[in-house]
Amino acid sequence: MSGPSARGRRAGGGPTGRPAGPRTKQARPESRRVRPVLDGARLTAYDVLDGVTSRAAYANLLLPQLLRERQLEPRDAAFATQLAYGTLRATGTLDAVLTGLVSRPLAELDPRVLDLLRLGAHQLLDLRVPAHAAVDTTVALTRAIVGTGASGLVNAVLRKVAAGGDRESWLATLAPADEVQRLVLSTDHPRWVVEAWREALGTEGDELEAALLADDVAPEVHLVARQVPREELVAESDGVPGPWSPYAVRLGSGDPGRLPSVQAHTAGVQDEGSQLAALALTRAPLEGPDVAWLDMCAGPGGKAALLAAVRPAGVRLTAADRAEHRVELVRAALEGQDDVEVLVADGTAPPWPAGGFDRVLLDAPCTGLGALRRRPEVRWRRTADDVAELVALQRALLDAALAAVRPGGVVAYVTCSPHEAETVGVVAPVAARDDVEVVPVAPLFPEVPDMARGEHGQLWPHRHGTDAMFVALLRRTR
Repeated sequence: MSGPSARGRRAGGGPTGRPAGPRTKQARPESRRVRPVLDGARLTAYDVLDGVTSRAAYANLLLPQLLRERQLEPRDAAFATQLAYGTLRATGTLDAVLTGLVSRPLAELDPRVLDLLRLGAHQLLDLRVPAHAAVDTTVALTRAIVGTGASGLVNAVLRKVAAGGDRESWLATLAPADEVQRLVLSTDHPRWVVEAWREALGTEGDELEAALLADDVAPEVHLVARQVPREELVAESDGVPGPWSPYAVRLGSGDPGRLPSVQAHTAGVQDEGSQLAALALTRAPLEGPDVAWLDMCAGPGGKAALLAAVRPAGVRLTAADRAEHRVELVRAALEGQDDVEVLVADGTAPPWPAGGFDRVLLDAPCTGLGALRRRPEVRWRRTADDVAELVALQRALLDAALAAVRPGGVVAYVTCSPHEAETVGVVAPVAARDDVEVVPVAPLFPEVPDMARGEHGQLWPHRHGTDAMFVALLRRTR
């Protein structure tokens, strides 16, 4: 981590970030000078931003680690989460505001200073934190982390942000050139993502904006009852049954890692949309025997664990991933399950024989645009240039999945992205082959409204309260 260590900065509670006390008139030696007690929530939020910026860390992994280490009070932990995720999510809009207030390009600023400016600006534009608290605490952080010189810049810029008003006032000042750019700034999405969602939805106006805004709301925690009755998990977690998956439980708050069922791997944390994607494979009509299933890209193991739990007696499950560290996660998720095989294997050059499986799940690597609620920094880390390389991999994996399934067997192609190129664009050429037929998805889920995307299935945050999961079912005919 750049700058002084978190230990040296003395994270403390409270909203103002005041120094611990007045200094004596006679200055102490530098090494013995009393360090300021910094606001613990804001310091933790900054350390998440710094980790994302300097080490390409994932906020959803780093933040829980820091909260456990620092043992913040629940109120401070909630504020740190809101600050970190909100600032990461709003990066594009915050940068658009800051660009006109700094005398040089933002890319030339010390990355620590830019993260601090974003942190302060988010409080002023989106959280309605009083200007004096947002500015003063951010200046105190800057002085401790970067130095006194940088704190003057941060103070001056944030006072200009405060003078410009809230987000709506700044949007009027920035004057978006068109409707897409308005959505870019008002919903905190890059332009290419807004355009991709518009194409996938096939609609504009209110539904497009609703979908993008739902993508900005912190998601509920979803649990999956794998080897425990759902009603028992509901009682244990104080949650409510999920509306779509018969194994889902939704939580309003709380740490799911503390639940005994989660600790025992009889339940897990899994988005309800991911559960439906795995269940689609099991619901597809099958011709012939049903004794061998394959999860080709199984890491980190959530879908494999659900398949293992719901499979009929006598079905053997093979779960594979090409990354050894992800295979270890799969093994942990399948702990206690019988008749499973876990492999380190590249799906494009597999060790298994052709036609050896009755059902194959391909949860393909993708841009992850459907899970931006959970990984707020990904919307700015991914670019449109990433799509072509991923599509090439998705097509190769889908060809391999169809080779792995026997005639009469079924492949479920799944992405956590609604992007046209990664979804129907990958499936359409394969579906046109004379040895493949499409199995319509929506009729297999009559309880889930507005799921059909042609013959395929598409879930949405604003319609279903899930990640934007895409599912296509393909039967090998000969």
